[in-house]
Amino acid sequence: MSDIRAQQPASGRGTSWLDALSGNAPRLPGYPASVQVADIEMAGRAARLIAVVPDAASPFPRARQGETGLLEGWSLARAVHEAVAADRDLPVKRAIIAIVDTPSQAYGRREEAFGIHQALASAAAAYATARLEGHPVIALLVGKAMSGAFLAHGYQANRILALKDPGVQVHAMGEEAAARITLRSVEDLEAFAATVPPMAYDLDNYATLGLLWRTVAVQDAAAPTAADLSTVNGHLQEALADIDADPKRDLRGRLQGENRGATRRAREVLASQWKD
Repeated sequence: MSDIRAQQPASGRGTSWLDALSGNAPRLPGYPASVQVADIEMAGRAARLIAVVPDAASPFPRARQGETGLLEGWSLARAVHEAVAADRDLPVKRAIIAIVDTPSQAYGRREEAFGIHQALASAAAAYATARLEGHPVIALLVGKAMSGAFLAHGYQANRILALKDPGVQVHAMGEEAAARITLRSVEDLEAFAATVPPMAYDLDNYATLGLLWRTVAVQDAAAPTAADLSTVNGHLQEALADIDADPKRDLRGRLQGENRGATRRAREVLASQWKD
């Protein structure tokens, strides 16, 4: 497991953007240091901000650099489910905003033995439940969004926004780990990425897959300025309005990406055969 794990640590952007967007609102108590939760008001609406951040003192060594592990998975699920339960009888559900800067899921023998697959699945299911229960769920990618960490924290959002910055990357695995697994060099993988969009890490290629709702240009993705904060807040509010205007709570819109033609066709054929 240790050979697979090698990833660059989280950049600290998750903490920076959580601080900026929350106005340094107090963090909710009872969560591990690696999962930061803050309740705020955004455009007259309640919102819950959630971020996974590095914790050098984590009892799980594989989850000390911002990775999403056992504690993080269960805690993300708790943060979302608590919001769903609290708002169950309210006509307007609070927004849930996942601030994403996580380099990987936590790879380790203890994580596998104690069921990291269940912990991360519980987080993904919680976000999906919130979306289907009428909560606007937004993912804001401010750093790395890698592997099972992104699947658990952000991927189930109604809308995914990303800062337009080279430090924001999306993939199933970090370059170094992917090179070892495929027995190729990083340079080889980068060459493949030039012609195979799913192999690429940059946002432009990711956007062609149909999953990204919008990219947001900022001056400083690592240390947001007042202007950056205003810009991102504006886009988040537009995302909320776009979600509210859409009666559907599914993710079918993601199939409309320019590189999803084969997927759309396969689904059409399967649907046709199923009806017959």
